[in-house]
Amino acid sequence: MNSVANLPLFAASVSTKRTTLFRFSNNRKLHPIRSMRAVVQRVASASVQVDGRTVSEIGPGLLVLVGLHESDSDADAEYICRKVLNMRLFPNESTGKAWDLNVMQKNYEVLLVSQFTLYGMLKGNKPDFHVAMPPQRAKPFYASVVERFGKSYNPDAIKDGVFGAMMKVNLVNDGPVTMQIDSQPSKNTVEASEDS
Repeated sequence: MNSVANLPLFAASVSTKRTTLFRFSNNRKLHPIRSMRAVVQRVASASVQVDGRTVSEIGPGLLVLVGLHESDSDADAEYICRKVLNMRLFPNESTGKAWDLNVMQKNYEVLLVSQFTLYGMLKGNKPDFHVAMPPQRAKPFYASVVERFGKSYNPDAIKDGVFGAMMKVNLVNDGPVTMQIDSQPSKNTVEASEDS
């Protein structure tokens, strides 16, 4: 007989019309995942095309796919912005350390792309995106995320795609290096100190 203790770290629940993702904490109880999500890729270059036209492009830096959950707030946006800009994903040539400098210290660029499919779940073989923030709320919220990145770093170094458009994203992943960040980490995730 299966019990909750035998379930994997991530589980889908439930017997309601709206299925929500759940994550276990240390006490093995289920908690809903409610967080902004970012998939961060270190790139040698990246660009976004819409209708065959390049709308944004960067050289070395970070390509950040941003998924907005229906419950996201300004606190989630602040967390993601701070973490992305301070992630030490770049080598320091003067010291030889591989994971030493962040995008701001390198004076590199950041390309943000809205990506509601980061909250996709499969129902059978069909994707379902009901926990993603609805487009009418997501568009102004995503614009505020882009603005927050510009204010926290350098507006000229922050690029973005076109919200809601069918985009072609081209990138040269450098490494490859790809990291995922959620704005509200699982209770069973122990984060290192900010200054480590």
